[in-house]
This record gives sequence, structure tokens and C-alpha cells, in this order.
Amino acid sequence: MGGKSEKGFERHKQPWTLDETDKLKRLAIKGMGLKAIAKALTRSEESTQNKAKEIGLKIAKLR
Repeated sequence: MGGKSEKGFERHKQPWTLDETDKLKRLAIKGMGLKAIAKALTRSEESTQNKAKEIGLKIAKLR
């Protein structure tokens, strides 16, 4: 029986580390899109978006 969710993320409601938060800031400043940042952090897009909002970051909406 499967352990992975349909999006492929094992981590649920894991606290963000300082390193992850710093990486989120760096990638957002570089202008990376939400999907790419979430993948780089192995976080869901929702979690990444929520954390960005929490720390006052705007993530580029790439089309």
C-alpha cells in the first residue's frame, strides 16, 4: 500500500526550517515561479504560497 500522496510529497505539516525560509526568499527574489520554488523546496505549492505570504514575500506568477 502506498505511502505517497498523489502529489508525491511525504511531508505533511512539517515546520519550516530557517534554511528553507532563506531559500524561499532567495528563489522568490530571483523571480522563480511558485511551482519551481515548491519543487526546489520539496514542498507543496500551497505550503510554499502560505509561507511566502506569512513572511511578506510576493512570488512571481509565471504563465
